Amino acid sequence: MEDLAIKPITGRELKQWGHTPGAQFPALLNRANELHVAGHDMSAIRAELASEIPVRPPQIELHEEGAIGFHENLTPADDDEVANLEKVRETMRAVMRTPTVIGGAIMPDACPAGPIGTIPVGGVVAAHNAIHPGMHSADICCSLMLTDLGDTDPKTILDAAQKVTHFGPGGRKQGQRFTVSLDLLDAMRANPFLNNAKTIRAVQEHMGTQGDGNHFLFVGTSRRTGKTMLVTHHGSRGPGAKLYKAGMEVAEKYRRLHSRKTLKQNAWIPADSEDGRAYWQALQLIRKWTKTNHNSIHQATMEAAGASSGERFWNEHNFVFRRGETYLHGKGATPAWSDFASDADAAGRTIIPLNMAEPILIVRGTDAPHALGFSPHGAGRNWSRTEHMRRLGTTTADEALIAETKGLDVRFYSGQVDASELPSSYKPAQAVVAQIESYGLAEVEDWIDPYGCIMAGQMPRFIRRPRGVR
Repeated sequence: MEDLAIKPITGRELKQWGHTPGAQFPALLNRANELHVAGHDMSAIRAELASEIPVRPPQIELHEEGAIGFHENLTPADDDEVANLEKVRETMRAVMRTPTVIGGAIMPDACPAGPIGTIPVGGVVAAHNAIHPGMHSADICCSLMLTDLGDTDPKTILDAAQKVTHFGPGGRKQGQRFTVSLDLLDAMRANPFLNNAKTIRAVQEHMGTQGDGNHFLFVGTSRRTGKTMLVTHHGSRGPGAKLYKAGMEVAEKYRRLHSRKTLKQNAWIPADSEDGRAYWQALQLIRKWTKTNHNSIHQATMEAAGASSGERFWNEHNFVFRRGETYLHGKGATPAWSDFASDADAAGRTIIPLNMAEPILIVRGTDAPHALGFSPHGAGRNWSRTEHMRRLGTTTADEALIAETKGLDVRFYSGQVDASELPSSYKPAQAVVAQIESYGLAEVEDWIDPYGCIMAGQMPRFIRRPRGVR
């Protein structure tokens, strides 16, 4: 190497020849330079190493724009809704170009949820043999559970729930945690997507917690029976967020290998691959954890109130459902076919909240083909949280709460009103209900009229979660 006429071969040359950096790169570079020093010219060295260039699979092209359509189950009633619908259409048209996608639909509560090409809230995407982590979002298995608490006074239930539940970032402190079954922990440790110390710690710390944003604990009365009903809304918290991150990392490897033109948020894991089977199992375990989380809050509230319970059922609306070889991704969309899950205990019914001042709907789905078998998950928004705050003008959050929830017992866990969760921040409830009926998405069987609810509220800055942490 002392001969200045012989310049060492660098990684740049190897990459130009088509080699991919990795664990094998240093040995490959040494071998190239040994051949170089031995007197081989560059063309001979390149030919010698050519057999070690990884064979790249052919790239899967995007669908042509408009080749895959989607069903619209949304009728705009004013300029705000027209503008919202145009944004939803724009992002859905981009989603439909994803190579695995075979169909889509939007619900009456549809609204954008990120950059163009991101599945909107109130969106459903059908894919063949593919699981798209970005299409169930980081709040995996966001869901609702209802328990019939008979003739127990609603205030007694809400007071008990306030002592029991937990909102805000993070989990429960040592000594205040709810139990997680050893069987579930063992199953999670056996799954490659879930078996890491941070995820397992979150599994234990976040049991019995509800997070923030639009998650809630609601108490109301059934119009059909007059009984007191407890409804909770939350997802899989930290464990689900960590699974989402791990799933997106694996999906990105497949995207870069097979379809670099696919948007990063729409990367997928082939369902029939080893990774796909492991990810599907991880989703089911996170689903089981989330159901247990709901159950733990309901059971603890019931015991604290000295109440007895009747029926209890639940359903998720941020998840992936399988029908044959089709994987249906619902982002803020409720499955509306009778056997969507074996453990829903709902006899074909699902739960659709609207806003804190309106009844919660108990509906029976119709498995409508033009909705890919789904119904809405709530009321949705026509504008962002920031825009809603702007529209309140000089009205304070406390003043707006009083005006919009008169007669209701609305509590914020932090003690500070979150104005972005007030009824005025959502689409009109009556319009959403009317579209559920006009599009034949579900049949309303009961209305749970509100007594009151608990929400996270605005958290003080010093305990707000760090950027990027859910």
